[in-house]
This record gives sequence, structure tokens and C-alpha cells, in this order.
Amino acid sequence: MRRREFLGVLGGAAAAPAMLSPRVARAQQGERLRHIGVLMTIAADDPQGQARIVAFVQGLQQFGWTDGRNVRIDIRWGAGSAERMRRYAAELVALAPDVILATGSVTVGPLLQATRAVPIVFVVVPDPVGAGFVNSLARPGGNATGFLQFEYVLSGKWLELLKQIAPGITRAAVLRDPAISAGIGQFGAIQAVAPSLGVEVIPVNVRDAGEIEDAITAFARSPNGGLIVTGSTLAIVHRDLIITLAARHKLPAVYYERFFVSGGGLSSYGPNLVDQYRRAASYVDRILKGEKPADLPVQAPTKYELVINLKTAKALGLDIPATVLTRADEVIE
Repeated sequence: MRRREFLGVLGGAAAAPAMLSPRVARAQQGERLRHIGVLMTIAADDPQGQARIVAFVQGLQQFGWTDGRNVRIDIRWGAGSAERMRRYAAELVALAPDVILATGSVTVGPLLQATRAVPIVFVVVPDPVGAGFVNSLARPGGNATGFLQFEYVLSGKWLELLKQIAPGITRAAVLRDPAISAGIGQFGAIQAVAPSLGVEVIPVNVRDAGEIEDAITAFARSPNGGLIVTGSTLAIVHRDLIITLAARHKLPAVYYERFFVSGGGLSSYGPNLVDQYRRAASYVDRILKGEKPADLPVQAPTKYELVINLKTAKALGLDIPATVLTRADEVIE
């Protein structure tokens, strides 16, 4: 995203200082203009992407950083393309920013291949130790640190929730991205608890829309099925299709984040990932003030949210158990 496009996303927030050119800003404020790069996995016009960037910018403002006054923010949008993310990673590193905010493993890997010097703060990364991004959660040890998406064990909770919501389920299609370690890890955690719940799990790849539609349509031909959507960029890109297919084939579904449910999905359980961008601003602030990523521990989510859409449940003919509703953090009616 170029600077003018970024200002459009903010919709006028802090519009007056943001309109200043970097040179004028430095002259008026007498401050050194710092530089932040941002690499996103989804498209610039995706409302989720916009919400996450706004949360990050608002977080920066709480620490006194305002785009166009004392900091310049350059954003690149991968739009679900691994090739594009690799290219933008190299492009951002070439700009020599003070720090880069990176979304997901698919951006952190290319960034670390391009630099071991520029500080990187990542968000929505499920296994940074296993991926080799950090030495340990407590002592990252290199030029990257950040925030866990969630631990793989959470994935097993999705199947437990699906069974609680729809006890008749004996089969579950698990949508995952097989090209990333998180897709394999999440499916493995679900597979591990499936025998104890009496559920057969079937992996469904999310590489493209046609593959998703064909696989879910074929899966839905047999009875007693449900759907689990694991965390990935491609799940976000194809979310409208996935929600539509679940409704069309009357498949109870569990998603990993709330926005699927607000968009018509049945249920979700997971952390607030938009809030991770606001929290990431605190690490960017500390790095801009001189701290090293190697000394900043990777942080795990502190709260998980259960969200239920009762309108969708009614359309599916499901009565959500009271034990589930009483645990819900939000019920959409």
C-alpha cells in the first residue's frame, strides 16, 4: 500500500498531521522521522486488513507515534499470494526501515531470509520456535519477536465444541492450508482428539475456490457431517465462500476467529487477532526507543473468545446447548 492509500484506510484519523510531507514534518516538529514497514497477508481492500491496520496505528498513537509527524509507515499487501509476499519482503527490507511488522509465518520466513539485522515484530504466528523464527519464547535471540496466534492444542478444542453443538456429528471436514506448517499442525491436533470423540476427520485444502467448493460439496453428500476452519490467510481470503457452502449444505461449523461468525458462520473460538496488532504497537514502540527483539519475549494470547450465531443455528435446525451458551462471550441473534 502506498502512502496515499494508507491514509484512505485510516479514514481521516489524525488526518491533519498525516497530510504533512515527511520533510515538512521534520522541519516543523524538529524530530527524527522513524520508518516502519508493514507486510500484510491479505488484500488492501479487505475490511479485516483495514481493521487490523487501524488497530496498529491507534496503538502507535497511544505511544506518541503519528504517521507523517514522527513516523512514516510503508505497507505492502500480499493478497494471499506467497510469491507476492516474498517479493514485498525483499522490497521492504531494501527500504531499511527501523522495524517491520509482519503478519503470519508466510511473511516472517521471507523477511528473515532477506535480513537478520532489521528488527521484526510478528503477529498471528502459531509456532515461531518450530518454524525457526526464534530460539525460544522467553529469549527470542535474534532480530524477530512478537505474538503467538495460538498454540496448536487449541485446535482440538474446535472439534470438542463442534461435538457439543451438534452431538450427532460423526464426520468433520477440516479446512487447512497444507502449504504452511500451521495447517499441518492444526490438523494434527484435531486428529489427535478425534478418536475419543468418535469423529472421523477429513482434510480439505484451501488452495483455491474451486478446490474448496468441490471438496465440501463431495463431503456433504454423506450424512452427519460438520466443518472446522483452521487459521490461515487463504481461509480469510475465501471466507465468504466457506460460510456460504456451510449454509448451503447445512453443515455445523466452527471457525477460529469471530469475524467468520459475524459474517454468518455458526461459531468460533479463539483469540482476538485484531487486538494483537494493537498490542504489537507496544513492541514496535520499545524497539524504536532502543530495545532489541532478542530481549523481548514472545507473548501468547491471554484471552480466548467463544462466539455463537443463534440466527445461523436456527437456520441449521440446531438447538445450542445451554452449557455452551452460558460459556459464550458473545451471542449474535
